Amino acid sequence: MSRLGSLGSRLYRGEVGYDFIGKRKIWYGISILITITAVVALAVSGLNMGIEFKGGAVFTTPSTSASVAQAEESAVSASGHQAIVQKLGNGGLRIQITEVDLAKSDAIKAELSKDLKVPEEKINADLVGPSWGEQIANKAWTGLGIFMILVVIYLAIAFEWRMAIAALVALIHDITITVGIYALVGFEVTPGTVIGLLTILGYSLYDTVVVFDSLKEGTKGITKQTRWTYSEIANRSINGTLVRSINTTVVALLPVAGLLFIGGGVLGAGMLNDISLSLFVGLAAGAYSSIFIATPLVADLKEREPQMKALKKRILAKRAAAAAKGESAEDEQSYDDDVPVDAAPTAAVVGQRQQPRGHGRTPGKR
Repeated sequence: MSRLGSLGSRLYRGEVGYDFIGKRKIWYGISILITITAVVALAVSGLNMGIEFKGGAVFTTPSTSASVAQAEESAVSASGHQAIVQKLGNGGLRIQITEVDLAKSDAIKAELSKDLKVPEEKINADLVGPSWGEQIANKAWTGLGIFMILVVIYLAIAFEWRMAIAALVALIHDITITVGIYALVGFEVTPGTVIGLLTILGYSLYDTVVVFDSLKEGTKGITKQTRWTYSEIANRSINGTLVRSINTTVVALLPVAGLLFIGGGVLGAGMLNDISLSLFVGLAAGAYSSIFIATPLVADLKEREPQMKALKKRILAKRAAAAAKGESAEDEQSYDDDVPVDAAPTAAVVGQRQQPRGHGRTPGKR
């Protein structure tokens, strides 16, 4: 068995673990800091909206020896607006200029023909109206709203309303970070970006639901025992699915990273950046939020319930009494048959092994 597989098995059995729940204030602080940075970047720099949202013209030239820098300089001089130039595979150029109407397009086309030394009739000009991009944005917001409502309803029915709230907070967290990164790096926002943002919602929710399902199974009949608190079982759920979450995220990020860094960076296929950056940032943020935000938030909400407060009080009292006698709390406490076998806490730090007690089983039971 590989080292990672062995670690995964030990995490699942509760032999090792990391105290995610106990250090949740650290993760909350990190997330708040990242979110504030994203919001400030969005407010200060704004988003670099593409031509589909602003409107403008796209000029496509045949194969030419003119460089990208030369074409950009010519386009800016002819139009008076910022231009985005991309080199095409056939040697031609794609010149994108925002806020250009039909009256200006012919003059720009003639100027480009002169500067780039290509026949004017071979330069294709496509005009894009801002209303089309506005329709896409409105439909995207509508789809996002419907998705959020359905997610909350599903999780409230399949799990409970606290988990639905935590998942919703995690989704908003992921979207905010992704949009903030776009504002920071200045990448162009196109319909592909919108598609990427909507796509990452499913990935983000997947990891969260996996942890929630483990948590739901682990907390059945929790009030019938006096061994583990809700937060301790929640910590076990995170550790038990940790390797799976890492593997899933890495496998999903590899092809996206290829599109972003090789396709968009090395090969210069700028159009790939539209969707790949949103996917890359969103997938990473989704994996982070499912572990460090969603589940700790559920534990916080559950621990505020009167019955969970009473349970924690009883558990801490029994542990204090056992410690006063110089005995292990596990030796004195019973574990009800209705409580799942897997409902056992993890060690506080990875590498710290618990005392062998049949991995959370009642002494004498198989």
